[in-house]
Amino acid sequence: MTPHDTTPPNLPSLTRHESVFVLRFAQPEDPADAPDNTFSPDFLDALGAALDEVEASEGPAALVTTGAGKFYSNGLNLGIVGADPEGLPAYVSRVQRVFARVLRLEVPTVAAINGHAFGAGAMLALSHDHRVMRADRGFWNLPEAKLGMPFPAGMNSLITSRLSAPVAATAMLTSRRYPATDAVAAGIAHETADAGAVLDRAVEVAAELAPLRGANHAGIRAGLVSGVLLHLDEPIDRL
Repeated sequence: MTPHDTTPPNLPSLTRHESVFVLRFAQPEDPADAPDNTFSPDFLDALGAALDEVEASEGPAALVTTGAGKFYSNGLNLGIVGADPEGLPAYVSRVQRVFARVLRLEVPTVAAINGHAFGAGAMLALSHDHRVMRADRGFWNLPEAKLGMPFPAGMNSLITSRLSAPVAATAMLTSRRYPATDAVAAGIAHETADAGAVLDRAVEVAAELAPLRGANHAGIRAGLVSGVLLHLDEPIDRL
């Protein structure tokens, strides 16, 4: 964080390193006590403000997202899910719009998956152009089947467009947990890095991609996921 950054330590904050923006989901003093970065309303507000800043920037740029400690993101906040069943469709719709926004960014995006990426957190990682996953610890996982939760059309479309049919089916139907080496083999992640090098490697990749920033880059990506965006944009009526 910059010296003038007043963002609370457990909410997303943005810094810029030359052409690369680094969006950290949390900045705990002790990474061992890092939060799981679930998508609370405050978290989503801070995330949206950070993306506003990235979009308002000029020149070559790319975006890296990362967590801290053992978590990238656990996705949906189950406290919100349990406390407000009637508000669940609107809440999940808002989360889906975050995926759509990342997919529409003109800047290339890289997920530095420093630890566990579960549920909607795993889907957020899939929304990035490139994914670097910590080699020694952490799982990419879709727990919805075990939790008795459905995949709305937008999430279903995102997963099945980013992964091969057999991998998507296994991940969605069995809630299999993928460590880094298995995730790369399955096409979920592009590469692995040692624990202390995940962010550095992601920034290195992002810097190489930064000159691609622009409407053409966004347009090519949008063409690849045009059907996905339609489903992510559509409000969910019920779950």
